[in-house]
Amino acid sequence: MAGNDVSESVKKDGSGMGELIARLEEIQAKYSYLPEAVLRQLAKETGRSLVDIYGVATFYRAFSLEPRGKHLVSVCLGTACHVRGGAAIAQEIQQQLKIKAGETTADKEFTLETVNCLGACAIGPVIVVDGHYFPGVKTSMVKGILEQTRQGLDKIEVESDQRVFPLEVSCARCNHSLMDARHVIDGRPPIKVTVSFGSTHGWLMLSSLYGSHEVSMEYEIPPDTIVHMFCPHCHAELIGGAKCGECDAPMVPMIVRGGGVVQICSRRGCKGHMLDLGGVSLD
Repeated sequence: MAGNDVSESVKKDGSGMGELIARLEEIQAKYSYLPEAVLRQLAKETGRSLVDIYGVATFYRAFSLEPRGKHLVSVCLGTACHVRGGAAIAQEIQQQLKIKAGETTADKEFTLETVNCLGACAIGPVIVVDGHYFPGVKTSMVKGILEQTRQGLDKIEVESDQRVFPLEVSCARCNHSLMDARHVIDGRPPIKVTVSFGSTHGWLMLSSLYGSHEVSMEYEIPPDTIVHMFCPHCHAELIGGAKCGECDAPMVPMIVRGGGVVQICSRRGCKGHMLDLGGVSLD
C-alpha cells in the first residue's frame, strides 16, 4: 500500500535534516499521521536507520504516530504550569471534549495531548492549539478557546494578542538566514524570499511576527494564486510535503532559530500557518 507513495517521496530526499523533515511532512499530509509501515519503507529506501527517523518523528510535536483530529490541543503539565493549575485545565478540556489525553473526539475534530513542557514557563499555564500559544489560561477560558478554534484562529490583533511573537528563520536547505535587516514590517526585520507565479519573478517580504499576515511584494500577486518561494541565497525552492489545513495548498517550511519549524501557506490570501518549536524555549 504505502511502498509506492514512499518511493516517490524518497526520490526527492537529500542528506540534510530539512529534507527528512519534508519527507515526513509529506507522509503525514497523506495519511494524517506516520504509519509504521511507511516509516520502515522510508528507512529502507533512504538508508537511514529507523531509530533516526523515529527520533525526528517523536521530537517534533507536529508529527504523530497515531491518527489525529483536525485540531490538536496540547496542555502543558510541566512544573511551572502544574503549580498554576495546569492539571485542572487539562481536566476541564477533557470534560468539554468528552475525551481523555491521547484521544480524539468521535467527529475527528479535536485531539488532546498533555506534554511535560512547551518551553514557555514564564507565561504558564499554557495550552497550544494548532500552533497558537494561549498563555495564562484559566479553566473559565477553556470553553471560549475551544469555540474560537472551531470558528478559526486567524483573527489576530498584532499589538495586543499575546499569541503574536517574533521569529528568526533560515532556509531549510542551506541554513542561511532569511531575515532582511534593511527593511521593517510590524516594527521588525521581515523574512525575505524570492517568488515566482506564472511567468513573474520577484521578491516577497513577510512579517517575522508569528500570527501577523502583513507582507510587502515587488509585484502584486493575484488572490488565490499559489506562489513558489525560493531561498535568495541557495535558490532552492522552500517546499515540504505538508498541505494547508485551510485550503490544501502546499505549505512552505522554514527553520526557526534555536530549533523548530514554521510553515506558511503558499496560496495568496490564505492565512494558514503552523509552528512547531519541538519543546525548545521561546526566549
